[in-house]
Amino acid sequence: MRDVLKTEELDIPEGIEVSIKSRLITVTGPRGTLTKNIRHVDMDIRLLKGKTTKVTLAVWQGGRKHVACLRTIKSLITNMITGVTKGFQYKMRAVYAHFPINCIIQNDGHSVEIRNFLGEKTVRHVNMLEGVVVEESKAQKDELILYGNDIDHVSQSAASIQGVCRVRNKDIRKFLDGIYVSDKGTYVTDV
Repeated sequence: MRDVLKTEELDIPEGIEVSIKSRLITVTGPRGTLTKNIRHVDMDIRLLKGKTTKVTLAVWQGGRKHVACLRTIKSLITNMITGVTKGFQYKMRAVYAHFPINCIIQNDGHSVEIRNFLGEKTVRHVNMLEGVVVEESKAQKDELILYGNDIDHVSQSAASIQGVCRVRNKDIRKFLDGIYVSDKGTYVTDV
């Protein structure tokens, strides 16, 4: 069953500048600029400027999967707006039963070195993606805080840290050591 026309609308808050040129979306706010290329999705994207700025997304003659892209792109733009206003923050905790995992932050918070994971001599290096900074938590022991404007880069950097600390050749129900995401949120908290 194809729908003739399906649309989604998104209000842009004040202080945020959005420009759309041939499905290349640029969002500028107080924390910086984010750009996303969505040329792989076939849909109409229009910027309506009036009393309030709006972005309208439209899919013509779309099937079920094609119509589902509307909400996806709407969420992408919402996340970009949140990124340039508040930023994103992920907290990660080092979990260990016996051998204390040692995390050393290098290059002014642009890479992490992980030592003594399960007592191994191997040193693991993880570089953060562009625009992501990692720091040690002052309030909590064995906690890393990752923050940046792009949710994709922040979450992928967290996944890279978690993925490099996988337990191999042992029962993962027993060996629960690793560095896991404990909290997700915005960098600037609402007061």
